[in-house]
Amino acid sequence: MRVLIVHNRYLLPGGEDEVFGSERRLLETFGHQVDSYEVSNREILQAGAWGEVAAGPRACWSFGSAAAVGEILRRRQPDVMHVHNWFPLISPAVYREARRRGVAVVQSLHNPRLVCPGASLSRRGETCTDCVGRGVAWPAVTRGCYQESRLRTAAVAFALAMHRYRGTWRRDVDAFIVFTKFFQHVFTAGGLPEAKIHVKPHFVEPDPGVRTGPPGDYALYVGRLSEEKGVRLLLKAWSRLEGIPLVVRGDGPLKEEVTRFAAGNPKVSVRLVGRLSRTELSELIKGARFLVWPSLGCYETFGLVAIEAFACGVPVLGSDAGAMAEIVEPGRTGLHFPSGDAEGLAGQVRSAWMRPVVTEAMGRAAREVFESRYTARANHGRLMEVYATARSQIECERAVHDSRPARPRVVERAH
Repeated sequence: MRVLIVHNRYLLPGGEDEVFGSERRLLETFGHQVDSYEVSNREILQAGAWGEVAAGPRACWSFGSAAAVGEILRRRQPDVMHVHNWFPLISPAVYREARRRGVAVVQSLHNPRLVCPGASLSRRGETCTDCVGRGVAWPAVTRGCYQESRLRTAAVAFALAMHRYRGTWRRDVDAFIVFTKFFQHVFTAGGLPEAKIHVKPHFVEPDPGVRTGPPGDYALYVGRLSEEKGVRLLLKAWSRLEGIPLVVRGDGPLKEEVTRFAAGNPKVSVRLVGRLSRTELSELIKGARFLVWPSLGCYETFGLVAIEAFACGVPVLGSDAGAMAEIVEPGRTGLHFPSGDAEGLAGQVRSAWMRPVVTEAMGRAAREVFESRYTARANHGRLMEVYATARSQIECERAVHDSRPARPRVVERAH
């Protein structure tokens, strides 16, 4: 199969960029021919003030990206165009180019931007779904949910409203990929056609291998150091936990707050570590007794670090909301705590820490779940199913179009 993959990279590499690269390697490993069209938000910085001004209209309809993708489609004639992220420089204009050429369109929904201009479904550390299902996301505009700017949020909300009005999501996309059933329900509530939304989780490749020693001697957090990731909740919980070491691997706006907490609380043990290679990170995970996943509400669309822990045979403590509730099976692959509840998190940490035999058993079960659901081979099979569904959608539409009777020609009589 020939696949064109499309992606708008962010300024700072994140999970979406990582998944884009992983899925490209997955396709190539299984013998598919892969072409790509990529842009980066660095273009906005390089263009200065004009780049900021132009980004809004480009998010609505980028003629440049449409022309570039159209040329690739013409030359390479792929079976499927798989878009990972079109915001803000590529735009849904590329869907129309694929439709014109009869190429199936698949869109991965790495974040909830189609139903939330801020792409987080959270506000001030609380779950927020005020814009889900609205024709125009006015609550987000009045609050400045995107980059804390009402003007920028209005630009995003306008782009989403325009495409909702013209039926872009229903007409121009053959299949959407989400990573949990929870987000399947979120996007259905937001107006996307349920029949086109397919659940395909992420995967870990290469397999880091399961740890061989006993449960480790520290708890571990891996992720962005930000409010919505539950970092303040994590620190609040650890202020109640003496004698349980916590290792934090990450970067972000709350890095200095984590550093101050570690230095100013001598009775608790919190250690912040710097950037690590993939191998070093795997070893760090294997050395942990369990991973803590404290994200707030329904912010997470998946949780790649959780299945990395599963692959290493390490259980996960996550909240009872959103993707965390779906991926972590309480009592089998980890434990749940009430979302946003620092005392509840502290209690589950104590429970897991004081029962190493139980923790070790949950780690073994986590590895079994990884082998059955989150390997590259399992993921490739599911991806091919989605591609096949998207292609059949195109073929059905073509058959319906071809079966319509041609309009009769009107011949004017000469007078």
